[in-house]
Amino acid sequence: MNWASAKPDFKRYLQLERNLSNNSIEAYLNDIHKLESYCSYKNIAFEDINTKTLQQFLLFINDFNISPFTQARLLSGLKTFFSFLQIEYDKKDNPAELIESPRLSRKIPSVLNVQEIDNLIAAIDVSTTEGARNRAMLEILYGCGLRVSELVSLKLSNLHLQVEFIKVEGKGNKERLVPIGQQAIKHLQLYLQEIRPQFPQKKQAEDIVFLNRRGAQLTRVMVFIIIKDLAKKIGLEKPISPHTFRHSFASHLVEGGADLRAIQDMLGHESITTTEIYTHIDTDYLQSVITQYHPRAKNKRN
Repeated sequence: MNWASAKPDFKRYLQLERNLSNNSIEAYLNDIHKLESYCSYKNIAFEDINTKTLQQFLLFINDFNISPFTQARLLSGLKTFFSFLQIEYDKKDNPAELIESPRLSRKIPSVLNVQEIDNLIAAIDVSTTEGARNRAMLEILYGCGLRVSELVSLKLSNLHLQVEFIKVEGKGNKERLVPIGQQAIKHLQLYLQEIRPQFPQKKQAEDIVFLNRRGAQLTRVMVFIIIKDLAKKIGLEKPISPHTFRHSFASHLVEGGADLRAIQDMLGHESITTTEIYTHIDTDYLQSVITQYHPRAKNKRN
């Protein structure tokens, strides 16, 4: 058992047994590479790695001011790796098993209000082919609550606009059906019928909905740049990214009284606790609920 054989076998395990996305697999392998580099630096043999080694490695990583979330993800990756070694290589123990993850505070995501969403979309120059594409893209990003990776990989064959649903391939290649509203359908159909045929068609992107000017699949970075440029155009000072539209989608549904389980299904969250974060976003909304419904918050006549 050594690094040279364990790493490629671990990669195959993540692909075939865990069915993880390429991004997740790359993150796991990067974490293992960090540990390998540390052990090489400290002259620690692969078979000699124990709990103390991993604790010292995590302390070493902590000196680089890495966030608790990144540390927790790193530890999770190590636990998965050594659990794999137990299964495939009959390793006696998992040295990462008893190490506790750092305590994590829940970070409230930044969201946009409806007016800010409208202002961003209104700033798009739809007289250009790329502008018409961007309008359809942002309508779907906000109207369906997609991750940016799901948006850029959206397929023509997964559009079911006649029944107002799209099929989304999410994390770990898990598929889910997401409803799509009339506003998004209108701009998407305009793009598909009049704009997309004007782009060149690369072979690998024949089934991809959103194409760049060369006829290839849009990148996540390009979507980020498009949104940043729009924010700058309207003077929006909030931190913003493609994921902000997803947060806003969920937050606005919660504010409107939507069922949390339904929102969980639409977002593709495995755990309801991930979705519950959106119940804590709009303090003004929560205050209005208290004022309207709590008996001690109402003004009473003497």
